[in-house]
Amino acid sequence: MRFTLLPLLFLATLVSADEPRWFKGNTHTHSLWSDGNDFPDMISAWYKDQGYDFLAMSDHNTLNAGEKWVTETTIEKKKITLGRKVLDKYRERFGADWVVTRTNAKGEVEVKLKTLEEYRTKLEEPGKFLLVQAEEVSAGFAKAPIHINAINLEEAIQPLKDITSIRETLRANLQAIAAQGLKTGRPVMAHLNHPNFKWAVNAEDIAHVIEDKFFEVYNGHPATFPEGDPLRADTSTERIWDIANTIRIAELKQPPLYGMGTDDSHHYHGGNATSGRGWVMVKAEKLEANALVEAMQRGDFYASTGVTLEEVNFDKKTGFLRLKIKGEPGVNYVTEFRGTWKKYDRAVKEVPAPADDNYPVRLQHSEDVGDVLGRSVALDPVFQITDDHLYIRAIVTADRDMTNPATPGQKQKAWTQPVGWQK
Repeated sequence: MRFTLLPLLFLATLVSADEPRWFKGNTHTHSLWSDGNDFPDMISAWYKDQGYDFLAMSDHNTLNAGEKWVTETTIEKKKITLGRKVLDKYRERFGADWVVTRTNAKGEVEVKLKTLEEYRTKLEEPGKFLLVQAEEVSAGFAKAPIHINAINLEEAIQPLKDITSIRETLRANLQAIAAQGLKTGRPVMAHLNHPNFKWAVNAEDIAHVIEDKFFEVYNGHPATFPEGDPLRADTSTERIWDIANTIRIAELKQPPLYGMGTDDSHHYHGGNATSGRGWVMVKAEKLEANALVEAMQRGDFYASTGVTLEEVNFDKKTGFLRLKIKGEPGVNYVTEFRGTWKKYDRAVKEVPAPADDNYPVRLQHSEDVGDVLGRSVALDPVFQITDDHLYIRAIVTADRDMTNPATPGQKQKAWTQPVGWQK
């Protein structure tokens, strides 16, 4: 038998190609294709320049595909603050030859928006920066906006509205998104966006729509209220997450939700819905759309607003969840391990909601749900789940404000996914 000795450099390349690493990305972004106020290529370039590895442009009910023209007047009206013209900045960044304009019958200058297939040729780099096709499927029931981001699409999905209830409208749209994945044979994921935007969706509805696998625990738009409202019981996204996961695992015998961090950016020339607030760190073998989605479907990611985790490891056999925090000089970190006791108090209290709520009554759950099971100030915190717990997850909070908070006082955080529920 004859053996061929491969060059060591080639062997090293093979090993490194299969070695999972962390990729930073944002899955919720808007451009002039819908209600954002800048060109998609300009926005994508910003994320690339800031060190992101991937970006999903998720405009409302459309893909960045086909032909669309926007008047310069419309663009300037969306700008919010005074300053240089948006079109001038666009030409400076990409060159006059890249920017296509025309004059319409009214004498107005119109600019042609680049499609994803066009602008990815300018920005993508294999292994360094990736653009993933996405859409914010923007449905609703009555006055409740039900928005779901669909990631890794081939075709646009039309929203299904007012399907008998909030719960059934959410379910119908998730099923439509999943159907495209089955049709195309590619992994497609969907995450419920901003449940507190116009106080649209409560924890109980999210829990019972088991087609929903992901939701935004942090959304960077200031109108999405991740901290909740003290006048509306159990409405922080942290609380929603734990309630939904408890109901799913204990009562429905279903897997829990995974939590996303996103920007939901709309404003790139001043304004308050800006970029760089929330993101996901995905541990995948390759910077490819399919690999990223599959990794998130496995739960191999965490959400962040500034805290970086070098390691997240859960040993199913021993029940140990171990983290390694990338500490920064002068910054202190507190890690809380949260979960629900198996013998939790299931009593709920009905609390009337304000008049503008989509639910006349909100349900307040016991403190056993999402209880703090452990706390650590170490950079390598560890917690062991026992048979007394349904699941655990970790929240790492720095004693430093976010660099660009949606509302004053928001701290840098990281959220790991719930584990231990498989035991």
